[in-house]
Amino acid sequence: MESARQSPYTLCDRLVMTLDNGLRTVFGRPPVSERPDPADAHEEADLGEAEKRLAARLMRVNHAGEVSAQALYQGQALTARLPEVRDKMERAALEENDHLVWCERRARQLGGGVSLLNPLWYGGSLAIGALAGALGDKWSLGFIVETEHQVVRHLEDHLARLPEKDRKSRAILEQMKEDEAHHATTALKAGGAPLPAPVKKLMRLTSKVMTKTAYWI
Repeated sequence: MESARQSPYTLCDRLVMTLDNGLRTVFGRPPVSERPDPADAHEEADLGEAEKRLAARLMRVNHAGEVSAQALYQGQALTARLPEVRDKMERAALEENDHLVWCERRARQLGGGVSLLNPLWYGGSLAIGALAGALGDKWSLGFIVETEHQVVRHLEDHLARLPEKDRKSRAILEQMKEDEAHHATTALKAGGAPLPAPVKKLMRLTSKVMTKTAYWI
């Protein structure tokens, strides 16, 4: 049976790989799925300085969110009990890396950069993800469902705030929105349990602190 399949890696192996992923995510170039950047299909718009500044800051926030998402998935994969659940976490993490690269590239094209606090976002999210995974796979998957639902709402807000003619940034966020919704559906079908209301509220509060801080730093 699938659930009986053993991972070829020991816990020590996974810790080393998680450290490597963390360094690549925050300071290097993480592995990606080879999907094309959605922004490449659109011409650069003639944006004013204020529009560029707004778009660059929004893309920096999204990049910081993807750093956190990468850490959450890696933390959950580290402590997930069932191999098939671990596989889902690792595949989702790879797709989040696409978002990470796209957002950083777009932020720099707009004259901005990434958050100086990315190491903090990664470390905190890794710990939260590992804790969620340790509580059990159904709660870990439920955490994914709620996280992705909140991310979709966050992306919808950014799409409403972006300059209408910035088609490059919009294309990236639209693809991210589609991917995040798919991750939520996959986690739900895999057995994710609904989280208690206080936990959802705490997650929203934590996300709000991160997004508002990353907008400026």
